[in-house]
Amino acid sequence: MIALAVLLLLMGAALMLATGLGLMRMPDIFTRMHAATKGASLGVAFMLLAAALAFQETGVFLKGAITVLFIFLTAPVAANLLARAAYAQKTPLWKKSVMDEGRGKISVSARPASRSTTKRRRPRPAKARRSKRGR
Repeated sequence: MIALAVLLLLMGAALMLATGLGLMRMPDIFTRMHAATKGASLGVAFMLLAAALAFQETGVFLKGAITVLFIFLTAPVAANLLARAAYAQKTPLWKKSVMDEGRGKISVSARPASRSTTKRRRPRPAKARRSKRGR
């Protein structure tokens, strides 16, 4: 069991190393995000699986499995949102990019994402009308 844990730990470390190299070598933000999301997610998964195998405890295995599930669910979504935001802000693509799939589909919203920090005025209540009967 320990030999398998060591093997998984080394595979996770190799994937994390490849992620770091991909972040340094890739030409633009979009390909860097791809490298970071794929490699880091799998690297962390292998390392947590190795920890679960090494400790051989149910609690460690459950925590590792929940963490891996959380990372697999959130990392791609976060990378996609960051890529869309970068594209909407007109971040240039790599000059050798073959295809631009976001053209005409992704644009900057005219409305700001967050509310203004200035204090809003409350609307004045309408003045009460006098009824003609009450006179």
